[in-house]
Amino acid sequence: MELTTGSQSSEAPMITIGTLAPDFTARTTLGQRSLSDYRGRWLVFFSHPADFTPVCTSEFVTFSKLFPAFQELNCDLLALSVDSLSSHIAWVLSIKERFDVSVTFPLIEDPSMSIARAYGMLPPDALDSSTVRASFVIDPDGVIRAISWYPMSVGRSVAEILRLVTALQTSDADAVSTPEGWQSGDPAIDAAPLSLEDAINHQPSAAAPDWYFRFRDKGAK
Repeated sequence: MELTTGSQSSEAPMITIGTLAPDFTARTTLGQRSLSDYRGRWLVFFSHPADFTPVCTSEFVTFSKLFPAFQELNCDLLALSVDSLSSHIAWVLSIKERFDVSVTFPLIEDPSMSIARAYGMLPPDALDSSTVRASFVIDPDGVIRAISWYPMSVGRSVAEILRLVTALQTSDADAVSTPEGWQSGDPAIDAAPLSLEDAINHQPSAAAPDWYFRFRDKGAK
């Protein structure tokens, strides 16, 4: 496994929204992969605490079922844990046998925990990966656009991650924001006026209750 963080420091870089995702090359269940292989596409890069665990299995079953929906958004999935490649392969076979679900996206092995540490998933002195359940949404330029963290006992909502990718793409394409609970096809929020005159002259309506809160009509650019 090779890791490129852009720094020779022994400390992991600070990973925040808007930073460039550290590149790496590693073995996966689908052959060798590098993060840079995904440039030009969206990517959900996520970690799980361990193979053959019930919460992680429930997540992988749902990620696999919704994988075609991610693909429709020009978005790939890439998973990681500290388990070995042999463990990953055995787990994928078990999921197929017991749940009749094929995991068709790659799982990275990270036994040295170097990738997990580079992404801040683990503290520098961690001895295992028991606290890791992190998700990163990375855009086609390799920039981290969203980060979520869950404890070991709570599974993620894959549908919410799919909604998040959709919302990010809509925001980028239409220069809008998305309100609470937004779903594809719902009205988005337009930018507020930038002048006092526009605010004073604003006429309240159902689509624009006040000058700073304005929905954009569906299909409007």
